[in-house]
Amino acid sequence: MALAHILGFPRIGAQRELKFAQEAFWRGDLTEAALRDVGADLRSRHWSLQKKAGLDAVSVGDFAWYDQVLNTLALLGGVPARFGFDPKNLSLSEYFTLARGNPQHFAMEMTKWFDTNYHYLVPEWTADTRFDGGVDWLFEELAEAQAQGHKAKLTLIGPVSLLYLGKIKSGLGHKLDLLPQLLPAYRKVLARLQAAGVEWVQIDEPVLTLELDAKWKTAFTPAYAELAQEAPKILLATYFESVAGHAELLHHLPVDGVHLDLVRSPAQLEPLLAHWPQGRVLSAGVVDGRNIWRTDLSEVLKQLQPLKQQLGEQLWIASSCSLLHVPVDLSFETSLDTEVKSWLAFATQKLDEIVALKQALNGQAAQVLPQFTASQVATHSRSVSSRIHNPLVKKRVDELTPADAQRNNAFSERIARQQARFNLPLFPTTTIGSFPQTKAIRQARAAHKRGDLGYLDYLDAMREEIRIVVEKQEQLDIDVLVHGEPERNDMVEYFGEQLWGYGFTLNGWVQSYGSRCVKPPFIYGDVYRPEAMTVGWSQFAQSLTSRPMKGMLTGPVTMLQWSFVRDDQPRETTALQIALALRDEVCDLEKAGIGMIQIDEPAFREGLPLKSGDWPHYLDWAVRAFKVCASGVADETQIHTHMCYSEFNDILPWIAAMDADVITIETSRSDMELLDGFGEFAYPNEIGPGVYDIHSPRVPRVPEMQRLLQKARGVIPDRRLWVNPDCGLKTRDWPETIAALENMVQAAKLLRASVSEHEEHEGNCC
Repeated sequence: MALAHILGFPRIGAQRELKFAQEAFWRGDLTEAALRDVGADLRSRHWSLQKKAGLDAVSVGDFAWYDQVLNTLALLGGVPARFGFDPKNLSLSEYFTLARGNPQHFAMEMTKWFDTNYHYLVPEWTADTRFDGGVDWLFEELAEAQAQGHKAKLTLIGPVSLLYLGKIKSGLGHKLDLLPQLLPAYRKVLARLQAAGVEWVQIDEPVLTLELDAKWKTAFTPAYAELAQEAPKILLATYFESVAGHAELLHHLPVDGVHLDLVRSPAQLEPLLAHWPQGRVLSAGVVDGRNIWRTDLSEVLKQLQPLKQQLGEQLWIASSCSLLHVPVDLSFETSLDTEVKSWLAFATQKLDEIVALKQALNGQAAQVLPQFTASQVATHSRSVSSRIHNPLVKKRVDELTPADAQRNNAFSERIARQQARFNLPLFPTTTIGSFPQTKAIRQARAAHKRGDLGYLDYLDAMREEIRIVVEKQEQLDIDVLVHGEPERNDMVEYFGEQLWGYGFTLNGWVQSYGSRCVKPPFIYGDVYRPEAMTVGWSQFAQSLTSRPMKGMLTGPVTMLQWSFVRDDQPRETTALQIALALRDEVCDLEKAGIGMIQIDEPAFREGLPLKSGDWPHYLDWAVRAFKVCASGVADETQIHTHMCYSEFNDILPWIAAMDADVITIETSRSDMELLDGFGEFAYPNEIGPGVYDIHSPRVPRVPEMQRLLQKARGVIPDRRLWVNPDCGLKTRDWPETIAALENMVQAAKLLRASVSEHEEHEGNCC
């Protein structure tokens, strides 16, 4: 009989229970014991959902207090030694310090998990890194599951992927130099799991979807030969792309099963099955773990039936990847239109889809007929609904010309006109867009949404918040201001709510990192802007000051990447539709007198395919979408963009091709390392490398920022260097925001003074 399982379940809770408990703990309002109780309750609830749905084992090890990579380091004892913590006695307070930093320590670096919007903590590898064992949280969670009567399948990040995803800090020639120390630590964990009665361990090796060099590829065989010596059965899990290029390697690995993502790459199945080892389990990831559309069960069943005939009991039915990337439960969506709701499936509903496919394969057709009927009705409804297609939008995309994606003149001409218009000082200071979202702001927004606060009263409340933000920025003497975005719930959701073709949920929360959750909209139809979205707010803010006020927009690629996207047309077509809607907004901002417009693209690299051969196609349409959005304005209008928490160096030619007048990037956690590539590439336009980490509660000192700015000056000419934080400030509170920005402005002024003195001295000498 075919079996059913998932690769992981969302950990945050349907009502974001984990987020609120974490933040209460950080504030000192919740004890560690109480926080642990919240985690235990969530785990129990999620295991019960899996068992009730009919999965053959529940997933244990997918829960993390902040991030699964950090959890793996804590399990093995591989946390960074620079913090001085005892790995075997790591407290939750210390664990969170690793992720968030404190006045004495910078937080660990954070970056995107492959091509998702989930962020992981980057391991720090040094010659002194040790894996002598850490906390017992995983084994405690296993004991909980077993005590509740569940059959548990454990999940771990694999040793090769763990090393690959880290960064060498000192003393190592290659990351794999640590493998001989790492494998014994894994063996100890696996031996303990086997002794505890675990039958299967899912070991995730997602780096197998990448183009690995020979050294990395050859590391797998001896590594797994060692792990298999004393371990439960191993299910090697891959996801997000094809692993067909590593078929020979996979066929010879001493593992008992392999998981394939057959949603993202169904074509990989044929070459891998050609020499499938006898008796090995194939876990078929056929229910999408990255999107929220209901599975067409009849179509998937047609794909699975030949596999069932070939593999028999060695076929498992699964989600394509962990369900971490989708919301928890559609049943909490009480306001969705009935037709639209019928098109959707969240994590809890995907459990039922997986089990329905298993039962159908096992000949239990009568039990699953309602599920199959509902999926066929939903599929037909989506294909014919008049909500999906807008001929006017399609016509506008078809009529785009190359001139629509090109500024009037080159940057060298534009920047001269912009400098004459704005007359900014050397090293101009600005922020990325948002300011603290206080409790009062959130309450006012929620009251307005409920209908308890009328529009005019809400407008007055938000204008007062904007007035406060503008006054504080002027008091801080920041050169280029923002309005603070008090009216915005989320940088994607806010715009999506005002565009046709987008849908929204009440509780469709997904974890981005730590306690940060986002509620992605979903794009179900052609995208169109019926009216201006931000012009009134920006006009009001500009009326309060004589300093430049940036208009703030989210770019087309990020609007695409951070939404659940329709799957009935190419993604690039949807991106161009969004770009045209935003182009109208950019032009209206310019007409309203807004001279600087920031079009944020933090997800630009996130959309990059995992195989380099697929890069040019994606990058070409992503750049085109941005330029269509940004190119309808005069030379005097300055276009900014912002990118964060990504490695940019390998795509710099395309970032330059976007031709934004100013780009701001996250660089503080990497100590400006990310900026090196911009210098080597000779990036032609202006750059604002972040001088402090806004995701940490610590307030950096002036000398720290001065040091970072001096490093930046070694890469970027003074006339093209801006000073700004890493990212928006909505998650911070006002006291730390003011303190950090005061230091930032002082650092910029001290740098200006030193440069002026140097220039004056040079002039006197000559």
